[in-house]
Amino acid sequence: MAEVSDFEAIYQGVNKNVHKFKINGLPVLLDAAAGSVHLIDNAVWDFLDSIENCCGRFAYALRELERKYSRREIKEVLRELISLRDLGLLFADEPNAEEFLEKEKEREFMVKALCLHAAHDCNMTCGYCFAAEGNFGLKKELMSKEVGERAVDFLLENSGSRRTLEIDFFGGEPLLNFEAIEHITAYGNKKAEEYGKRINFTLTTNCLLLNQEVCEFVNRNKMQVILSLDGRKIINDRVRLLKDGRGSYDVVVKRILNFVESRNHENYYVRGTFTRKNLDFSKDVFHLFDLGLKHVSVEPVVAPPGEYGFYEDDISVLEMEYERLAEGLVKRMLSGQDIDFYHFNIDLDEGQCLSRKIRGCGAGFEYFAVTPSGDIYPCHQFVGEKNFLMGNVFEGIKNKDMMELFRSAHIYSKPKCRECWAKFICSGGCHASAYYFNGSLFEPLETACILQKKRIECGIYFQLYKRFGQQISELMDFRDSLEEKGS
Repeated sequence: MAEVSDFEAIYQGVNKNVHKFKINGLPVLLDAAAGSVHLIDNAVWDFLDSIENCCGRFAYALRELERKYSRREIKEVLRELISLRDLGLLFADEPNAEEFLEKEKEREFMVKALCLHAAHDCNMTCGYCFAAEGNFGLKKELMSKEVGERAVDFLLENSGSRRTLEIDFFGGEPLLNFEAIEHITAYGNKKAEEYGKRINFTLTTNCLLLNQEVCEFVNRNKMQVILSLDGRKIINDRVRLLKDGRGSYDVVVKRILNFVESRNHENYYVRGTFTRKNLDFSKDVFHLFDLGLKHVSVEPVVAPPGEYGFYEDDISVLEMEYERLAEGLVKRMLSGQDIDFYHFNIDLDEGQCLSRKIRGCGAGFEYFAVTPSGDIYPCHQFVGEKNFLMGNVFEGIKNKDMMELFRSAHIYSKPKCRECWAKFICSGGCHASAYYFNGSLFEPLETACILQKKRIECGIYFQLYKRFGQQISELMDFRDSLEEKGS
């Protein structure tokens, strides 16, 4: 078959950016380099499966296929795959990353975002807290108005040509320092206008101090708000405790529901963390949606194996749980429920820009965390690690070598990423997780990689149903009926 030699020439073994998977019986083919997703039939699946099983040896693969399919069917599969390749939708060449990275070296230093630690203190005690109950191993203190103003100036002075900037009020619990937040926001808006720029503000809070005054303030300033809640009462109250040891669920849920109602359920996420105490975390996601919430993010704890962190045997359980979550959210969506699950938000059209594909995180050179005293760290997860202290908002970045180290951490400088099918979507993972678990920014955390790849698969599955739900359901029913007749 002439098509075999044509396909063999473009395939060249198992293509590292092409990945096929099934969730709930739906066969999907992804080319991450092309940014394309294809629903495929069993013939295409079996064809690619045979090539992979035969290590790219086409003669062996074809003999295997001919036991199940006619030559006409095999030729049709070949023609379809070649056509997709000719359209640039499959087995695509990777973007010219070297050219991009070379140009980037000449780009101006440009700060895009700051994470302002308004308070190194907290009014809760969470079992898995990476911030040492709010102070990150440093002294308990609140950010002064002076430090906040200087942080805003630092951002604007170093933002280059970028017009839209970001500031996230973080902690600890930032609302312990609400007066300073009000002041810094007003100052930031005024100074940004003088620069011809805009600052978008975000607030991350445990919600205990989310009273009427705060609600009116964040709504008036159109802040995105991240609201912390781990799911079911029994799960949340095991780990997210008030200072007196009581669970926080009842007070937090009431405040969350009042708040999201005050802004018509827009511009917020309820963010939860799942641990080894709730491997059945899909139930917690469903619970949050059952409360009437529309924007939910629940993600795995980053902790060593133990009471909260996962053991190797837990990972396959969590992969299956993500599939249960995807199937359950699809059913809810198809029944008309408004579903926005953060980790399933994968763009099937444009995708990320090349910069985001190669380096998803700008920590350490575009994004920085600022402590209450004004010290600058690569991101909030490095705060308190003296080796990563980069400077101070009053003096600027002093450790330029550290900045270049973080700039050099991308998918092409991480050996494991270079050969991974998910690299153009995952973008290399979290620098902090890599460092704390493997001692290097350039070696991603393996368990995080596995779960991220499963989230990508489930996200694509969810988005396909979001766009083509009725057609997919009809197609799957038709396929099942054919298989029943065949049996």
